[in-house]
Amino acid sequence: MSRLDPLFQLVLPFLIVGAIVVLARWASHTGRSFVPRTAHRGKPDEYGLLVPVAAPADNEEALRLTTLLDRAGVRNTLVQTTQGPRIMVWGDQAPRARTLLRGHTQP
Repeated sequence: MSRLDPLFQLVLPFLIVGAIVVLARWASHTGRSFVPRTAHRGKPDEYGLLVPVAAPADNEEALRLTTLLDRAGVRNTLVQTTQGPRIMVWGDQAPRARTLLRGHTQP
């Protein structure tokens, strides 16, 4: 057993470094990046299940309208699209959101 100890001490660091290299290569080639891609603007109809319900003219109006929807319990988000800012809601909440926003948006 005493003859294997020096050999084991010589090989063990190489095995550990080899395992770390294999693990690092596997982790870096999973197809996903830890750095998110930059978001790009899309057309209002390119947001999946979200539906545009308002097109605010400026940030002040957008804040006022999103606050109104938040207080009513309607989940919403402000999106910068290629056609300007849009307030988006889930499709099933769109009729309610449009009803709440009717009369509150500037022509």
